[in-house]
Amino acid sequence: MSKDLRSALGLDDVDQTLLAALIEDGRLANNRLAARAGVAASTALLRVRQLIDRGVIRGVHADIAPGAVGRPVEAIVAIRLRAHDRRHIDAFTTTVPRLPEVLQSFHVAGDDDYLLHVAVPSAAYLRDWILDQVTTHPAVAHSRTSLVFGHEPGHPGPLPT
Repeated sequence: MSKDLRSALGLDDVDQTLLAALIEDGRLANNRLAARAGVAASTALLRVRQLIDRGVIRGVHADIAPGAVGRPVEAIVAIRLRAHDRRHIDAFTTTVPRLPEVLQSFHVAGDDDYLLHVAVPSAAYLRDWILDQVTTHPAVAHSRTSLVFGHEPGHPGPLPT
């Protein structure tokens, strides 16, 4: 990405360096973060707070292996709503994606309306969860489930260059 475009987005070289360092290690101590960016610790702290306030940094998370906490079965559940209107979208998004089994929820275009990445204790639990929590939801017309055999992490975040 050109410097002109980065400037229009409000990201300078210091912001870029801070973001790259935090993508690599979200737990990096502020003094080390400042050293990487070549700025004072107070400047690094202020810049990170500004990036958070502007919504550039949305959070710092622990990447927990679902199997290590008793949820070894992962699946992608494709959802088609009865109608693609605000009422059905709002009814769905305020309930199902917020269930503890849902790791990620994507509102998508195409044949399906939502893709849910879920993690559960067993295949039987998954079956019951879909029957009890998904297909009974008044906004849901259809669901299709694909088991996840494995996944490789992609890049942890977009970074303009």
